Amino acid sequence: MSEWREVQLGENHIDLISGFAFKSKNFLDFQEEGSLPVIKIKNVANGDVNLEKVVYHQFDEYLEKFTLSKGDILIAMTGNHPHAITQVVGDVSRYKLNTEALLNQRVGKIITKGENDLDYFYYFFKDEETHKYLASSSSGSANQANISKGDILGITSKIPEPVEQKAIAEVLSSLDDKIDLLHRQNKTIEQMAETLFRQWFVEEAQEDWEEGTLGDVAVNVRDSVKTCNIKGDAKYVGLEHIDRRNISLNQYGFGNEVNSNKSAFQARDILFGKLRPYFHKVCLAPFPGICSTDVLVIRPKTTEYLNFCLFAFFQNNVVAHATLGSGGTRMPRTNWETLKQFSIAIPDESVIISFNERVTPTIDKIIHNIKNIQTLESLRDTLLPKLMSGEIRVASNE
Repeated sequence: MSEWREVQLGENHIDLISGFAFKSKNFLDFQEEGSLPVIKIKNVANGDVNLEKVVYHQFDEYLEKFTLSKGDILIAMTGNHPHAITQVVGDVSRYKLNTEALLNQRVGKIITKGENDLDYFYYFFKDEETHKYLASSSSGSANQANISKGDILGITSKIPEPVEQKAIAEVLSSLDDKIDLLHRQNKTIEQMAETLFRQWFVEEAQEDWEEGTLGDVAVNVRDSVKTCNIKGDAKYVGLEHIDRRNISLNQYGFGNEVNSNKSAFQARDILFGKLRPYFHKVCLAPFPGICSTDVLVIRPKTTEYLNFCLFAFFQNNVVAHATLGSGGTRMPRTNWETLKQFSIAIPDESVIISFNERVTPTIDKIIHNIKNIQTLESLRDTLLPKLMSGEIRVASNE
């Protein structure tokens, strides 16, 4: 294997295209013919680019340089310091969408020079050491750090030859591909289970079913845990860890990261985000732990009603009900008293048993996949710094 050489990235390895400074008056709220979505800092988070609350802009030839295609690697040039969960300055994201988009200012697109491997540099910028360096190079306030093109291209590091770059990227990409596959599988089977719920309990609800409320089938568990009693290795779930419109809980922190009282939950409790409930943060806990007090811990009164309760609380009209009943303007919060009053038709126990026979294997599969995802992520996160530093070398097939 060839020796790694210490280089300055901007000399012969990568370049950076900084986003265009669009004028907000030219943004479109809805896509029109000839327009493309504009990727802003808020759309670059958690490793993938999203189109939540995206705006659009008419395409023109002068914007060709700032056009994004599937496979591009983006870097956040403004954001929080690395202690934050999302929108960390210097963090990179893959553009995985099939539609083209436009690059807004303060988001950069990394391109490689010569035969250097783009995927390798995606993982290079994912490495914690790179994050620390960029954080130390940033300017601005504690809540908004900024890095420049010069900060990025000026990084000096030992880099392998392109052949070994590709081999390293293939190892890490294979793990990420497996993780992505499990996420997609979970989303598909979740949608199938939700469709079944709506078919059985909304579209085909029987007139002779008992009229009731969510409070008749579930309770809000209020098991407070004082800071002094929180174990450092306890799994902690804040609102930032719960994905929107996803019953799978894919992220968590640890007790040593918190400094205030929290709420305890058990495995297979339902977690409902009560702060800004319109974000639709409702999920099933695959493990026991502690959570933010801005999360309602909901438990079915009987275990037979778990699947029914999970998808009942996940419904759009329940989230809308919680939103309408929220107090506060800038930071609206719902509460259990409001949520439990939502009217539902309570099915016979025989129907619940039949529903469970169809859905319980699905929920078990989702939880199994989550555990596999966590195992793969742990392996990837262990390998990444060792591969980036050269502690572990990878032989190329070429």
